[in-house]
Amino acid sequence: MKFGKEFRAQLVPEWKEAYMDYNFLKTLLREIQRYKPPPTTTTTSSSGGGLTRKLTLYRAFSGLTRNYTPTSSSSSSSSNDMECQAILVNNVHREGSESFETIFLMSSDEGGEYELVYFKRLDNELNKVNKFYKKKADEVMKEADLLNKQMDALIAFRIKVENPDGWSDRTADMTRLASDVAASTAALAASTPFGARTMSKSSIHMFCIVFFFFLLFRSCWFVGRVHVMDVIEEDENSDELNYGKRDDDDDDNDRKPSKKKGNKPGQLEVLDHVKMNNTRESPRSTIKEFLKVDQTNELKFTKENLRRVEEQLKLAFIEFHHKLRLLKSFSFLNTLGFSKIMKKYDKITSRNASKPYMKSVDNSYLGNSDEVNKLMERVEATFIKHFANSNRRKGMNILRPLAKIERHRTTFAMGFFSGCCFALILDLCLIIHFQNLMNKSGREVYMSTMFPLYSCFGFLVLHMIMFAANIYLWRRFRVNYAFIFGFQQGKEIGYREVLLIAFGIAVLALLCILANLDMEMDPKTLDYQKYTELLPLILVIFLLVLLFLPFNVLFRSNRFFFLVCVFRCIAAPLYKVRLPDFFLADHLTSEVQLFRSLEFYVCYYGWGDYKVRENSCKTNVVYNIFYFIVAVIPYWIRLLQCARRLVEEKDAHQGYNGLKYLLTIFAVVLRTAYSLYKDDSWVIFVWIFSIAAASFSTYWDFVNDWGLLRPHSKNPWLRDKLLVPYKSVYFLAMVLNVLLRFAWLQTVMGLKISSLHKETTVAIVASLEIIRRGVWSFFRLENEHLNNVGKYRAFKSVPLPFNYDEDDKDE
Repeated sequence: MKFGKEFRAQLVPEWKEAYMDYNFLKTLLREIQRYKPPPTTTTTSSSGGGLTRKLTLYRAFSGLTRNYTPTSSSSSSSSNDMECQAILVNNVHREGSESFETIFLMSSDEGGEYELVYFKRLDNELNKVNKFYKKKADEVMKEADLLNKQMDALIAFRIKVENPDGWSDRTADMTRLASDVAASTAALAASTPFGARTMSKSSIHMFCIVFFFFLLFRSCWFVGRVHVMDVIEEDENSDELNYGKRDDDDDDNDRKPSKKKGNKPGQLEVLDHVKMNNTRESPRSTIKEFLKVDQTNELKFTKENLRRVEEQLKLAFIEFHHKLRLLKSFSFLNTLGFSKIMKKYDKITSRNASKPYMKSVDNSYLGNSDEVNKLMERVEATFIKHFANSNRRKGMNILRPLAKIERHRTTFAMGFFSGCCFALILDLCLIIHFQNLMNKSGREVYMSTMFPLYSCFGFLVLHMIMFAANIYLWRRFRVNYAFIFGFQQGKEIGYREVLLIAFGIAVLALLCILANLDMEMDPKTLDYQKYTELLPLILVIFLLVLLFLPFNVLFRSNRFFFLVCVFRCIAAPLYKVRLPDFFLADHLTSEVQLFRSLEFYVCYYGWGDYKVRENSCKTNVVYNIFYFIVAVIPYWIRLLQCARRLVEEKDAHQGYNGLKYLLTIFAVVLRTAYSLYKDDSWVIFVWIFSIAAASFSTYWDFVNDWGLLRPHSKNPWLRDKLLVPYKSVYFLAMVLNVLLRFAWLQTVMGLKISSLHKETTVAIVASLEIIRRGVWSFFRLENEHLNNVGKYRAFKSVPLPFNYDEDDKDE
């Protein structure tokens, strides 16, 4: 693999703008190569014969007393031979920041102006990378100070929980115990007959003395071990994650906190200045936050609180270590990039400029600073000691999770099920055609009863196929969907896994359809086979069991993540709205017909209609009421989420977004009423609210969700940054969104196709909405990714468990 492709593959997507522009620098080198003349020699003849003069005789004269005094030691590779130098690199400090300026000494050569442009851009890239790296390094140092204080509080909290009575009396107790043992031993010796004790008196006294001092030493060591714990020593000049050093020479300072270096960690006095943050989300915490109630609690030294604090700090250390690894990779990749591009320059121009320039790179903050590396070592040692029970392999497996491995068995299983799925579809079509099932008298009953039962599986499979296509495209265009959704690193689900699940469900559903394809009842019993009639219900129950299966099979982490998001959607607005929550809720709004099919399951099997295969649900008032409610629930969830974000973020856009869902609720209710009761008096209201909701939603999709329709952007009517290189794709997606968004016209206008049943038409319209949502999902996440790139947002924030008094004063 060429370095350019490897460079793009390894960079952090959210920091793309902060990396050196390797491709543009290669373009400048191609321009230099284009105008750079090939090396030639000039021969001058004289009467005495030919004399070959080298090209260096025609090189521009640089002056006898030209003074360049670069402030950096990397300004040149050899100060003794100015004529052989191509560049001089100056280290200039401006406004407290370090910057580099390269002076090109061969500008008078042919094509030298292109080399001037190259070095100017190269300096800009180095200064940009250096500035960004220093900024991020300063941020992690400040965060390391916060983690220092959190660890001090954690160690003190552990001592208090494990030993609530304290350790002050332990030494005295051990001393008294040793004295009692010595006294009892002496009494035993006194009661021994003279003849028996004359030989062992000295031995008994020696044993008592040794045992006494052993207990005394053991108790002192135990107390010192608890107070001091195990600390991480570091150099005097380091300011990284310093938890203190042992200082056995100053016992008085052990009992009071000290800011000077060398103080002991885990002091119980730290707890006097600490409160516990209530970071656990619950309806109670939401109400307290709404009422402006203080969320900090007094410390309660229980094992449950200790476990919760350790878990929070463990997550904080994992995320912090992830930041350090990305910073280390940033430094290494950019340094390697500068080395590669300078070697290419030397190869093209036949100069020796890479050595002095790379010396300046090595002496810059990017190449010379080792603070991040040292801090990473401290973090790893701390995590292994305090959160992995000193098990290095276990700790490093947690801190550095293995990359996701594409397993061959997953690909094979996906291919196998997809082949089975297409074979079963072909078999189903052939059976319907050769048995002429569509012209049988039982067709109408079958389409009104069995088709809604099986169509819900089609909606589910289609939605999963669209999601799998989105994952593939997100990976193709380097959209960091795993970070945006918050998937556990190394366990994010891929498109192969989604397709495996989708085709697996499709195969099971098709097998049930083929087993239950009989459209005529038994002429003898005038009944249908009860076991085959129960197949759809059995399949639904089976899929629900797999979804809630607690065992570590079938992508348990992803199933649990999905269930948590569903619960948070149902509990809106009692939980903070995250992107996965409202993203899932938006997808639920496109699955209204799926929810109505599940409602039909309850009616069809709960009221016994499956025994005679008839549909009496729509004549029931309760069913019709829930027919409205089921359609409204997804939009109502989004409305509550927008209300929560409006109150929490004070963002007026969330209010407008909530208004969009409110209009959609009215439109859905009116269209449902019109489709059920066919009352022409509702038509005018159906048109007004449906057009208003569809127009508002379409505009919101383009402007807010996709970030398009920017008239003054670099790409007219799109946006400045696009991941898909073809602009026509965006315009096509907008046109497709409008057409599919107004698919509800079929419901109002009553458009019918003679060859299609009513239920088939409903299923097609519902499938078009699922396809529209799939297209919407790609561009919605692309816009979110570009927002993260613009803000260099590559980490998620982890709440810390403790709050110091000085933190409140700073606020």
